[in-house]
Amino acid sequence: MKDERTKQFAYSFHATTDEKGFVLGTIVTPGNVHDSHLLQPLVEKVIEKVKKPLAVAADAAYKTPAIANFLLENQLLPVLPYTRPKTKDGFFRKNDYVYDEYYDCYLCPQGQVLKYTTTTKEGYRQYKSNSSICVKCPFLSQCTESKNHQKLIQRHIWEAYLEEAEHLRHNDVIKQIYAKRKETVERVFADAKEKHGMRWTTLRGLKKLSMQAMLTFAAINLKKMATWTWQPARV
Repeated sequence: MKDERTKQFAYSFHATTDEKGFVLGTIVTPGNVHDSHLLQPLVEKVIEKVKKPLAVAADAAYKTPAIANFLLENQLLPVLPYTRPKTKDGFFRKNDYVYDEYYDCYLCPQGQVLKYTTTTKEGYRQYKSNSSICVKCPFLSQCTESKNHQKLIQRHIWEAYLEEAEHLRHNDVIKQIYAKRKETVERVFADAKEKHGMRWTTLRGLKKLSMQAMLTFAAINLKKMATWTWQPARV
């Protein structure tokens, strides 16, 4: 299954390109493997086979705490897009609650402290409010729908890395790098689907599909090199 909405047999081709649009590496997975799981092995493959990049640009599917942690810990600039808050309309957003790093707690818009309670096995630290105070709050309907009138905020153990990536997003250099995505990796996948039959396959099995991916992307690289060779030299 590709996802919950599309039930079909499917594979996913994951690829990296340089700033000129040349494919540097590819990995094929079953269609139900989330994109974010493949960024680290793809980047590691590029570092091993080519060289260490200065920055890594990816779309919103890759904007996770684990990826931000991996990139920043390896001195790679994360180039990630803005993502809209997933809060319901009419409710306070997460950034309306202020995180106090020193005391490791959150402050709600009314100044109440949300204390740390536990850490989930997925790596999220949970902060909860005092329900006896919340029940009397005039903004309760904008804060939570919980039956016990208690606000819960989750913060990943690597949330600080994600916040740093969000801070870097406003840098002009980062904006210029991200703008190149549509001219590089996005164009590669568009050409692969429209001109090289990648939208459908007659093959089955990761080994065969990996061979198809390598041949397809090699052809795209060769076409780009040939185009450059045929262009007249500039005087």
